[in-house]
Order: sequence, then structure tokens, then C-alpha cells
Amino acid sequence: MKKCILLSMDQLDDFECYDSLAIEPLAQLGWQAKEVSWRDTQVDWNDYEAVIIRSPWDYQDDSEAFLSVLEKIEQSSAVLANSLETVKWNINKNYLAELQQQGVNIVPSLWDKNYDQDKLNLAFKSFGVDELIIKPCVSANADDTFRLKKDDSSINHQKLESLFENREFMFQPFVSSVINEGEFSLFYFNGTYSHAILKTPKTDDFRVQEEHGGSLIKIEPEPSLLSTAKNALSKLPQSTLYARLDFVRLDNQFALMEAELIEPSLYFNMDKESPTRFAEAFVDFMGSV
Repeated sequence: MKKCILLSMDQLDDFECYDSLAIEPLAQLGWQAKEVSWRDTQVDWNDYEAVIIRSPWDYQDDSEAFLSVLEKIEQSSAVLANSLETVKWNINKNYLAELQQQGVNIVPSLWDKNYDQDKLNLAFKSFGVDELIIKPCVSANADDTFRLKKDDSSINHQKLESLFENREFMFQPFVSSVINEGEFSLFYFNGTYSHAILKTPKTDDFRVQEEHGGSLIKIEPEPSLLSTAKNALSKLPQSTLYARLDFVRLDNQFALMEAELIEPSLYFNMDKESPTRFAEAFVDFMGSV
């Protein structure tokens, strides 16, 4: 039986993780999978045919160390999925500007670093809105992501200056449909559509992650969402084993919030056949590399 790693983190107690649901389908196709932390310095990557990046949800705390580990994996005999090149392209959210230039409809965004109040005021003026989102360009789990209201005297500018000193960040207009409708996630395995869910935040929050109280339902995406996602997928610079594309409804169109190609939860729990589809896609993927 061939061996592969599902790359994870030291401790997942505070997270909802469903990677283990893929272990049995992989075994049925001749692959023994085990979950290993990316911080484990004892593992010999050469002992495995493949390393699948799955849930290293603390990588943003030390992205340079994380990339260093991925470089070691790529230099080993193991196949890394998704590839290091894909991770490097996707790790900074300024990739959205590149997709926009290729005709992908994204949530309007401004990129900057070294936060100050003047830049915030300029962003409000530029977007013509009363509410903004600010978040780091390298981030996960909605860490250091804030919803800011225009002329709100309670905004802690000193805190924001400290968080975003010499750190790339982005402004986006707050999209009210995240509250009113939710955020759509579509999942693709080896380029083929698998399933979709709708994520909605809890009352008085804007974050849709389960860890922040968000709710999930499985959905059948409408045709326009599927076509929008297909277009975005076709603009990615490399083919991928897995991709999660997150969209919100904006001005009666679907706009890409993020293309998650590093460590997205694939929500195997929301579609009972999705772990099998993933395992089959993985086998096909390995047959093509």
C-alpha cells in the first residue's frame, strides 16, 4: 500500500476538521494516509509518495517557516499537493488583483501596508461606502480581520497601526449579503466540481467560519454561480488537486471573495460522497504527475 500524509498542525482541538473522513476512501484505493503536523521535524518526507496540505491552520503565524517546510517536501521524493508554486502564488491575497485583470469578478479591494487613519478615510471615500473590512494579505481563520464603520469613534487606530505596521493588508467594502444571505463555497477536486455549501455568520457577527459560530448548509448552486466559478477556476495559474472558491452576491452578480488553494476545509461532512470523490481525484492526480 502506498503512503501519503495529510499535512496538519500540532493541535486541532479548537477547530472543526473533517480530513479524517478521507482516510478510509483513500485506503480502499490503495493509499495509507496519516495526519502529520507541518511542524514535526522528525518526519522523513522521502518515506511517503505524497503529502497533501490539509489543515495547517496556524501557518500564517510563521509563513516563512511554513514555506521552508514545503520547500523541503518538494525537494524530497514525495509529491506535494497543492504545489509549492501554487502555495506561493495563493499565500498573499494580492493574487486577487491578478485574477481581476484576467476578467474574474472579485470583491473590490485596495492593497496597502503601514496602516494609518488617512488611508482608512481614503478607502471609505474610494469605495463610497459606510462600512469596510480590513484584513491581512497573509491570513487564515479571519485572524486580525475587522469590520469598521465610517465615523465610528470607537475604532482603535493605535491597535490597527500596531497590527499592520510593515504588514500588507487590504480594504474591502463590507458586503451586506454576507449577513443577509451568506457566503458560497464551491469545491473542486482535480478540476472537477464536487459540492457546494452556504456559510452564514451568527447573529451580530460577519465571520462565517464554524469556529466563530457560523452555520453551514449544503446547496445546489444556481447556474450563474457555477459558470462564474468555472471561469475563476480556469484562470488559476496551475491545475490543483483541490480548490475551494468562495463567493458573495454583489450587485446581482457573484464576486469572488477568495480562491482557497492552500489549506481550505473541504467540508467532507457536508456531502457524504465527497471523501470518495476526493480520494478518486487524488488517485487520478497522482497518475498524471
